[in-house]
Amino acid sequence: MTSTTQFPHLMAYGAANDLEATFQLGKSTAREARAMGVQWVFAPDADVNNNPDNPVINTRSFSENPQVVAAHVKAFIEGARSDPKNHVLTTVKHFPGHADTATDTHLGLGVVTASKERMQQVELVPFKAAIEAGVDGVMSAHLHVPAYEPEKLPATVSKNILTGLLRDELGFKGIAVTDAMNMQGLTSQFPAGES
Repeated sequence: MTSTTQFPHLMAYGAANDLEATFQLGKSTAREARAMGVQWVFAPDADVNNNPDNPVINTRSFSENPQVVAAHVKAFIEGARSDPKNHVLTTVKHFPGHADTATDTHLGLGVVTASKERMQQVELVPFKAAIEAGVDGVMSAHLHVPAYEPEKLPATVSKNILTGLLRDELGFKGIAVTDAMNMQGLTSQFPAGES
């Protein structure tokens, strides 16, 4: 799509820390999506930008502060739902948190080595806020997270992460969706058909 509004990256919204602006971003995104016939957006990004060596998250994240990310994620979701004539489904990504790795999961399997305690205090904070706000979808990441999955499996195919953590522990009842299935973070371990 080349004729849509070019909004600033999410990091700009987080830096301004203007929740009303983020609410309006969600509202405008929904309005433009519906004008094109799109009813489900893979936004907002709920990653906490806590690793400067990450090659793909950086400006896609609202902030390095989990509470700031959580507040803006919630504001975006509320904005995207605010106009009943232009309601869209929203999706937070990349579960359970893609920022604390230096690997581009388009090119290989990323690893997040944080402990469960650190994950609860940082990476999972925005996802919890999104679930509380009634987000419709959660997109999984092609990341290995040893704190929750002892086998070297991407979160996308980990029952411990998608069922144990997302469904059972966090109580998410909505749509679980994957990141692109042709990314090497997944295909490096599984052929397309198997994944």
